[in-house]
Amino acid sequence: MIEGNKFHEGDMVVLDRGTYQGTSGVFVRLLEDVNWAEIRTGDGTLWNHPVTWLAHVPSAPQTVVN
Repeated sequence: MIEGNKFHEGDMVVLDRGTYQGTSGVFVRLLEDVNWAEIRTGDGTLWNHPVTWLAHVPSAPQTVVN
């Protein structure tokens, strides 16, 4: 793992910047150039984007059902 990497395999991410802003996916890995990451979108497509464009998807609040 790269020191200081805030994303880990399986993290839900969203593109916070760039042309495809709002696209969500799953973080797969950092590329050889660690400024770029591979993410898998909902249809299974793999895309490469700058790490600086990624943000974690906020966790949904848990609902308690009685």
